[in-house]
Amino acid sequence: MASPQITIVGGGLLGAAIAYGAVREGARVRVLDQDDGAFRASRGNFGLVWVHGKGTTMPDYVQWTKQGLRLWPELQQELFDLTGVDSGLQQPGGFWLGFSEAEVEKRAETLEKINESGGDVPFKIMDRAELKHYLPGLGTSVVGGSFCPLDGQANPLMLLRALHAALRLKGAEIVNDVSVEEIKYDAGNGTFRAVARDGQSWTSDRIVLAAGLGNADLAPQVDVHAPINPTRGQVLITERLQPFLDFPTNKCRQTKEGSVQLGSTAEYVGFDDGTSTDKIEWLAQRAVETFPALARAKLVRAWGALRPLTPDGYPIYQESPTFPGAYVVSSHSGVTLAASHCYVLGPWVSGFTQTPPEFDSFRGERLLDPNASFSNGY
Repeated sequence: MASPQITIVGGGLLGAAIAYGAVREGARVRVLDQDDGAFRASRGNFGLVWVHGKGTTMPDYVQWTKQGLRLWPELQQELFDLTGVDSGLQQPGGFWLGFSEAEVEKRAETLEKINESGGDVPFKIMDRAELKHYLPGLGTSVVGGSFCPLDGQANPLMLLRALHAALRLKGAEIVNDVSVEEIKYDAGNGTFRAVARDGQSWTSDRIVLAAGLGNADLAPQVDVHAPINPTRGQVLITERLQPFLDFPTNKCRQTKEGSVQLGSTAEYVGFDDGTSTDKIEWLAQRAVETFPALARAKLVRAWGALRPLTPDGYPIYQESPTFPGAYVVSSHSGVTLAASHCYVLGPWVSGFTQTPPEFDSFRGERLLDPNASFSNGY
C-alpha cells in the first residue's frame, strides 16, 4: 500500500509539527507556507511550556496538555539528534505570580476546581516569603503565587527552525511564499487540490488546514466550523543579563542565552500586529514591579503578534464530516503542545491511527451552542 500524499497548509509551529509527525511515520508530506508578510503567531510566541491554570472548563484539554508536556523531552532529543538544533526545552517547573491577596485566592480556587474535575495537576500556593526562596529577586508588589513542577519553557524560534530542518532531512517538500485561498475536492478520485492566490495548485490524497487565522476562511470550504479570531499580544525583550531567574513565570522568563522576555498583552485590535507605547510602558513597569533589578536592563526589542483564538480558547482538531481526508487543526499553544501535535496528530492525519476519543471535545460544533457563553481566557 502506497503511503498517502498529504498537503499541509501552514508552516508554523502547528503545521510543521504535524508535518514532521506525518513524515517520520512514512507519509509523503508537502507543506505550503506563506511569505514573511503573513501573520505569524509562531514567531511571536512567548515560549512557555505550560499546563497549570489551563483547561478550567474542559478536562480533556488538561489531560491533552499534560500529555504534551510528558512527550516534550522526547521531541527535544529527537530533533537535536537529527538536526543539531537545540529547541531550548527546560522544565524546572513554573510560577504564576499575583499582585493582590484576592488575585491569589482566586487563583487557588481556579486550580482546585481544575483538579476537582479530574485534572490532577500538581500545584502549590505560596506566600511571598516562600516564593522568595525560589525567586530571590522578587519585588515587594508580588504578594503570592502558585507553582507547578510540570511547567517550563522552550525557544519558539529554534523549535520552528528544528522542525523545518527535520522536515527537509526527512524528504518533505516545503513550498514557500504561497497563500492558499481555495480547497477543491474531486469526488471521482477522492483527492484534494489546494489553490493559491497566484493560481498555482497542488493535489494530494489528504489535506490538513493549519493556516492559523487563515482557517477562518478555509475551514468552511471543507464543512468544518472554525471561528478563529485574532487577539494581539505584545512582548518585550531585554539585553542579555547574568542568570538570575531559574524558573519561568507567567509574566517573564529568562532564556538560555540570558535575555529576559516580558509579556504579554491581550488586545482586540483586529489584524493590527504592531506595538503601542502605552502597552510597552505597562509591560515594562509590571516587569520592574515583579523583579526590580530589571529597572537597569536595556530593552532591545518589542513586537506584537496575533494569537489565532477560538471563542473558548481551546483547539480544534477535526476531520471533515463530508470530505474524509480533510482535517482542520487550530491551536494557539504551538509550543506547549508541539510534541502532541507531532506524535499524535501527525499519524492521525496520515490515516495511520484512529481518532483519539478525547478529540470529540475538540470539534468545532461545540462553538455552535446558542445557549453557551464563551471566554478564551485572555
